[in-house]
Amino acid sequence: MSELHAPSMALLQAVADDPISYAQEWKASHDRLVIGSFPMNFPVELVHAARALPVTIQESRTPITEGRSMLAEFYCGYTRSVADQAAVGELDVFDAFVAADHCVQLLGAVDVIRYARPDTPVHFAQFTSAMDDAWTRPRVDGLISEVRTQIETVTGTTIGDAELSASIKAYNGNRQLLRHFYELRRSGRVRITASEMQLLVKSSMVMDIGEHTSTLQTILAELSVPVEEPSDVVRLHISGHFCHAPRPEILDVIEESGAIVVDDDLYTGYRYISTDVPETSDPVTDLSAWYLARNLNAPCPTRVTSEVDWDTYLLDSIESSGASGVVILMAKFCEPHMLYYPELRNALDSREIPSLLIETEHEGIPSEKLRTQMETFVERIRRRSASVAV
Repeated sequence: MSELHAPSMALLQAVADDPISYAQEWKASHDRLVIGSFPMNFPVELVHAARALPVTIQESRTPITEGRSMLAEFYCGYTRSVADQAAVGELDVFDAFVAADHCVQLLGAVDVIRYARPDTPVHFAQFTSAMDDAWTRPRVDGLISEVRTQIETVTGTTIGDAELSASIKAYNGNRQLLRHFYELRRSGRVRITASEMQLLVKSSMVMDIGEHTSTLQTILAELSVPVEEPSDVVRLHISGHFCHAPRPEILDVIEESGAIVVDDDLYTGYRYISTDVPETSDPVTDLSAWYLARNLNAPCPTRVTSEVDWDTYLLDSIESSGASGVVILMAKFCEPHMLYYPELRNALDSREIPSLLIETEHEGIPSEKLRTQMETFVERIRRRSASVAV
């Protein structure tokens, strides 16, 4: 982490590596509730406005033990990890659980939470996936109001419009700072590794947002000028992983193979911070607008918007960042990604953009196999670039 402020990055690393401990310490020091949310589109501002700590529940690095008998092996690693965390008591710090959307596999994990902690409130507000219909906007408005009421009930705190607007402003400021880091990386002005960038975003899903923003400002103020990158370095875009963070060692191997990551559409990456909430006099309407705009700014295969699709978005992102290829990280048994992948692959092939599919799972993947795949992929791109130049 040579170009980023080391003490601040160490703080973010500790939070990202052990979000449960951070939540426990915050809860004890503030004497307030901690509410866990699930990917991908939950408006955390509602929890913050109720003076509670919103935490996006992360996949644990620990091996799955007690939870192994509670979900089938064909569930994805994230949902099996959530089930295991519930079974062994790691999620006991949370006073409630909330979600705005889910897949079938996540429903199974949440059923385990209900079984393991029957007295803990769990609320699902299934946001509509059809984004263009006439009834979409009023339905989302109603669901956001419903979530607001549920959080008020759990916390015993009335969420006023002024408080909610202040929370929206705080999170918008944080997202804007994180997007600035992305702009610096795309431009090449600052060298930020893929694992470092993930760390910046993932920690924002856990920390008190004011504390996180202050830490980002410290890092930004002390950024150093990068050394010039090698002329033969391969610029890559990383795509996929809608719900949880790829293991840092995977990201490190990608860049140790002669490449640098210049952009991504990961959930614990640009997808999470892509869209600000409008700041008008009606914060509920603003949150609805945020939800609908997210699929315009970073399309997701779990949502349907007639104006955009993921493959076109990816092609445009690659052109904008100057990436020479795409590494697609697909969580094993992620049905939305598996179903969409052929269309994505066809779009990349039609533009002759090299791509490499890497399937990930909770138990990890052999690092040497990955290294061989990546080195071969990078060399293929270099040879292709050389032949084009000739």
